[in-house]
Amino acid sequence: MSRRATSSVNGPAPPGPRAAAPAPGALRAAPEAPGAACPGFLPAAPGALHRWGRAGLLVARHRDVRRAPPLSPAERCAAASLPAPRRAAWPAVLFLARILVADALGVPAAEVEVLTGEDGGPYALVGGGPAPGVHLSLGRAGGHLAAAIAPGPVGVDLRETSAGAAERRRAGHALSARERALAGADRPEALAAVRALKEAAAKADRGAAPDAAPRPAAVLGLCPPVLTGRRSARVWRTGDAVVALVLAGPPDP
Repeated sequence: MSRRATSSVNGPAPPGPRAAAPAPGALRAAPEAPGAACPGFLPAAPGALHRWGRAGLLVARHRDVRRAPPLSPAERCAAASLPAPRRAAWPAVLFLARILVADALGVPAAEVEVLTGEDGGPYALVGGGPAPGVHLSLGRAGGHLAAAIAPGPVGVDLRETSAGAAERRRAGHALSARERALAGADRPEALAAVRALKEAAAKADRGAAPDAAPRPAAVLGLCPPVLTGRRSARVWRTGDAVVALVLAGPPDP
């Protein structure tokens, strides 16, 4: 991925027609030290670009995204149909996606526009035309935001570990017996990971060709994350949230 003309998610933007250039270290490759709870759960620092093969991930706290550029008319139109909580966070989430696209294609972030397709998934335009070879996915949970990019279908999802009671109630119908056993009775981080992996897989599957869309994903393991079908996954921790990234196929070397 190129490093030109990207934007920082932290700190005020300097004046000028383009989106802010990153502050030193604001878009850096993050160290991948093992997480305390699971060797597969890596720490994801807000504002850092986390790479996995040719996929990229940005996470941020909503309160830390300052002076996100205004939405384009088309982006505002898409945002108007969203529920109020998602609509409030939408400019900040799109800001993360613009940074990723600008970094991947080596273009100014101000030239990137992120819209929503008929299937509900995001897609990018650069200078008014389709962004070549770019797949996007967006996520939000509480005050946490995430955006992911890859050359092929990708899905990202966030789940807060503090929402353990609510997640356990949903797990009864959202997870199989095997997945509930995998999450455990009192492991909020593991439960959040299973739920995030399943939702991220569903988002990645939306980007696959309709005639090649696989069956709904089942989570077979967490350390490392393993899913059924031709899906590859990785899990990170950020604050009190778990973020899962799923590719609809094996990752590039």
